[in-house]
Amino acid sequence: MKSAVETLNPTRVRLTVEVPFEELKDSLDAAYKKINQQVTVKGFRKGKIPARVIDQRFGRGAVLEEAVNDALPKFYTEAVNEAELNVLGQPDVDITELKDNETLNFTAEVDIRPTIEIPDYSGIEVEVDAVEIADEDVDKAVEELRERFASTSPVERPAEDGDVVTIDLEAKVDGEVLEDGVASGVSYTIGSGELLEGIDDAVKGLEAGGEATFTSELKGGSAAGKESEVTVKVTQVAKRELPELDDDFAQLASEFDTLDELKADSRKRLETARQFDQATQAQERVLEKLLELVEVPVPEKLLEDEVRTRKHNLEHHQLGQMGLDLAKYLEIQGKTEEEFDAETREQAVKGIKTQFVLDELVNKEKLNVNQEELTEHLMRRAQSSGMSPDQFAQAVVEGGQVPMLVGEVARGKALAVVVEAATVKDTNGEVVDLDDEDEAADSVEGEQAEAAADASAEADKADGEKSDA
Repeated sequence: MKSAVETLNPTRVRLTVEVPFEELKDSLDAAYKKINQQVTVKGFRKGKIPARVIDQRFGRGAVLEEAVNDALPKFYTEAVNEAELNVLGQPDVDITELKDNETLNFTAEVDIRPTIEIPDYSGIEVEVDAVEIADEDVDKAVEELRERFASTSPVERPAEDGDVVTIDLEAKVDGEVLEDGVASGVSYTIGSGELLEGIDDAVKGLEAGGEATFTSELKGGSAAGKESEVTVKVTQVAKRELPELDDDFAQLASEFDTLDELKADSRKRLETARQFDQATQAQERVLEKLLELVEVPVPEKLLEDEVRTRKHNLEHHQLGQMGLDLAKYLEIQGKTEEEFDAETREQAVKGIKTQFVLDELVNKEKLNVNQEELTEHLMRRAQSSGMSPDQFAQAVVEGGQVPMLVGEVARGKALAVVVEAATVKDTNGEVVDLDDEDEAADSVEGEQAEAAADASAEADKADGEKSDA
């Protein structure tokens, strides 16, 4: 077999392959054997039909077609490996010449990973928010904790803002009560905004036994997005009572003996959360700076596949679970379809570039992934997916996605290398030492790896298909 490579552009090549006919022998034998098992010829046992009889009865062309279909993937893969190409996705194959007992010639056009030069990234500088916790922040955190320990007591008066009402609901569309539009004994805090738009105005001023009717757009269910006439009946009004902010509350709501100790712990927790946000910012902004330094051509077909995948996942998974279609989603977001398409394409480009650059960094820095790192990453992904670690691991193995997870971890490590080399300052001009935030940084590293992989899932998928024709 002889092969040659023609570069069509930085992300696409054409392979020209010439195969001497004798190299098709194994595939021809397999073709005759396969046809033998599929056909019946009078006078011959099944599977024992001579090749010449098959040629006479069914045509040599049918045998050649079967043999070529069997042989093409093998010769294509040999040509790819010989040229040391890092291909993406399926090739477009064209048989240019097929002469019986002489030769098989074909071409294969396929996308490839572009050659990327990683420049010196040690000079990257980014600014992140300073970690500053005001007394008001601590007070707000304690107040939220206090809200969780509020008690309620029934009152005989009209409902007011902040009261907890027990209500029955009935929704009608076009005068018909919906099958899933009836609910009883629903507990609702007035002003929380957790139910239907317009319900607060409807129930305020009602006492137990009172009812009102209002119009609202349904957020979910069989009639999601439709205008509905909703009847609400109040069965109980209860006043929320907050515990006193004192040492007794600290002992009730925490492991601390005093309110001062509780506030100190709240401040520490807020600092940890802000440090996590700071580490996230650092990684995101360092990545943006890195992408600005690197020239990354994006394969057009890969980009179109990625855009299509993103739109499909949004429409059929995320929006479907919310009972929305794309048109309604865009209306809520205040975007046109053209703006949405442009944003999706921009995100897809960034995702693909991110994976290409981080993968190149993995190679350049010779980064490896050990079992402990892979296990920790798997645990994080399982938690975010809502599955148990065992279930998630089984799904990963059965789906052949272990290499994908390894790639995610490796990309996270690559990004961490760049962040470590960068200068990160906060808005006060102070240098941020992310090594002091190991736990937060580790979590962000894992999340960043997932984001990088998710943003370019098609590229990962394509890598797995590099040996298919």
